[in-house]
Amino acid sequence: MFELAEYIGIVAFAMSGFFIASRANLDLLGVLISTFLTALGGGIIRDISVGTTPFTFTHDYPGIIVLSVMIIMILFKFHKRNSIENKPYFILSDSIGLISFSISGALIAIEYNLNFTGVLAISFITAVGGGIVRDVIINEVPFVFKSGFYGTIALLIATIIFILNALNYVNIFTLSILFVFGVALRLVAFYKKWSIPLK
Repeated sequence: MFELAEYIGIVAFAMSGFFIASRANLDLLGVLISTFLTALGGGIIRDISVGTTPFTFTHDYPGIIVLSVMIIMILFKFHKRNSIENKPYFILSDSIGLISFSISGALIAIEYNLNFTGVLAISFITAVGGGIVRDVIINEVPFVFKSGFYGTIALLIATIIFILNALNYVNIFTLSILFVFGVALRLVAFYKKWSIPLK
């Protein structure tokens, strides 16, 4: 279930990176880097942070998925179309990716016996790290800093998993409930335009 969600998340984040690169009028190399970083950058930073070889560098499917998405987008000239970033199916897939990566990041942090701060950091990095690096490279304010509740959801998911682990309640049932809850919360937050005001 979560593996499928991760595939969908990679596709969604690759699409997001492609559109942002297109808006910034990057060349082919720029589009490739933006697409790659958005979809896989967070996982690479996560794996390096916990001292292991990045999954993307030892398995073929992440890179194949990203390249396939980019090629399809170019062939069908999506870079010349209006953005689909606000379309319902894209928001849903992006939400699935966000929650999936938040969960996987938190679980990996727990597997490496990190404390609460570590779990929060690794979960957050996995979910939004790639997008932050991409935006910094193309000289934009990272999206996660402009849409306050987006990154907050990743931190909330990490907090819940940390508590569940402390209570020995981390299992497929509780994670499934958390997954559905997280996706629903992200969708509601998006359509209600929730944010965390500075004052």
